[in-house]
Amino acid sequence: MSFFELKGQNPKNAACQNTSFDKKVNHLIHYKVPVIDVDTLAGKIDNYLLLDAREREEFDVSHLEGAQFAGYKHFDIDNWKELDKDAPIVVYCSVGYRSEKIGKKLKKAGFTQVYNLYGGIFEWVNRDHPLEANKHKVHTYNKKWSKWVFNPDIHQIW
Repeated sequence: MSFFELKGQNPKNAACQNTSFDKKVNHLIHYKVPVIDVDTLAGKIDNYLLLDAREREEFDVSHLEGAQFAGYKHFDIDNWKELDKDAPIVVYCSVGYRSEKIGKKLKKAGFTQVYNLYGGIFEWVNRDHPLEANKHKVHTYNKKWSKWVFNPDIHQIW
């Protein structure tokens, strides 16, 4: 997987299906953490430790199957110090902005295989991949961000 340092360089192996959403995501993240495409992760999900970088109320509505709550505002790297530093980790949030910040903290702490889920849980549900907890609900952070969830089978909560 390629590592991009410059903002605005979207790797060809990761994109959102909706071009407007893809442009939004590409603008929000800085590629300081390698990204992984939603479908790539879905095909190998058991190979990764999944960390949810959203807030507790978002996580409690629904999350990717097997994900662990990491949080964003109160993320504490000490909670993860017992993990194998070489374990493959995918961090995700709503769209990829917060998860990139948490991914940077993990990399700074010495974790070597950290990836940011490109498009986050929004792209995950847009591509109709399964959720744990409320399988047809996703917390969209607020009403403004809810426009990026296009899957008609998903009930949005903010």
